[in-house]
Amino acid sequence: MTQMNEEARLELARRMAAAIPHSVALGMYVEEIGQGSAVISVPYDEKLVGDPATGVVHGGVITALLDGCAGTAVMTHPKAPGGTATIDLRIDYMRAAKPGARITARAECYRITRNVAFVRASADDGDPADPIAQANGAFTVEPRGTKIGESA
Repeated sequence: MTQMNEEARLELARRMAAAIPHSVALGMYVEEIGQGSAVISVPYDEKLVGDPATGVVHGGVITALLDGCAGTAVMTHPKAPGGTATIDLRIDYMRAAKPGARITARAECYRITRNVAFVRASADDGDPADPIAQANGAFTVEPRGTKIGESA
């Protein structure tokens, strides 16, 4: 199998995100991908606000963004599986996002075994050194050609 160039991998990741209705509804946009890394953002939108009094985006948006970015990092790893699903995702919320700001998640798949991939991620609203939330997760590693839930 030939390796895809980075531009082709980025386009594939964008098409995959566009095929997931939840990602589309949140406005997720794949900014960058690498070998086992991803950067995905969500623009500010009033329909995503969790507290109308403050204009702060709902925490569920941050969770979905971190989960989606982490899964994308797994799927772009050089030992990329045929598919992946979240096993466990721990998120530490550090502060509220600034109202009106784009939220960006960055994820790295730092270890992948035969059955499990391990990822760390963070989300920020403009300054990666001042994160909104950080996450650590474990994801399934499915053999190529199988779908999540099927046995190989």
